[in-house]
Amino acid sequence: MRIDLHTHTLLSDGALLPIELARRAAVMEHEAIAFTDHASMSNIERVIREAKKDAELASEWGIEVLAGCELTHIPAAKMDSMVAAARRAGAEIIVVHGETISEPVEKGTNHAAVNNPDVDILAHPGFITLEDAQAAADNGVVLEITSRPSHGVTNGHVAAVARKVDARMVVNTDTHAPGDLITVERAMLVAMGAGLSREEAELCVNRMPRDIIRRIRGR
Repeated sequence: MRIDLHTHTLLSDGALLPIELARRAAVMEHEAIAFTDHASMSNIERVIREAKKDAELASEWGIEVLAGCELTHIPAAKMDSMVAAARRAGAEIIVVHGETISEPVEKGTNHAAVNNPDVDILAHPGFITLEDAQAAADNGVVLEITSRPSHGVTNGHVAAVARKVDARMVVNTDTHAPGDLITVERAMLVAMGAGLSREEAELCVNRMPRDIIRRIRGR
């Protein structure tokens, strides 16, 4: 069963209410999903508070929903304070919007994120450096392989660099609209398209998201 740990709802720039996104994921046989709407100092408390309400409601369908956020366009120098603010606001999972080549993300964002062990996932990290991938491995920050076309152009680079230092990877969708959710089979193709073997893809698609959830629940 599929697990997707990076999605957006109309609490930020997604198309659906959190509860509808959860319903669509449940119908597609997702075991778990995370609401990770874009957040900064201006909206972080509201986003997490409101997401938690639908996360609890969705449990009626047997799907586990984590309420968190994607810290987006945060000044690199303020990353640690924003991660702490997200935890205080009740974020179960913290994703950081990495240095994708399709947006003007501040240089140094990847570095700040991977050096904070309280970050769960660095999303679409673009041309991440070997040094930052090593820091991700050392600090338990998981690097994202994404099915989102605009961000996935650098999936091959991310996978190649991560493999060199044994950094962990996970396949997410960065869902914004109903059609963005994918099956396990599609997620496997995304991982192998990034250059991973079937065995490595299986780890990223199935085992790693479960490991992330176990770590979160064990806090």
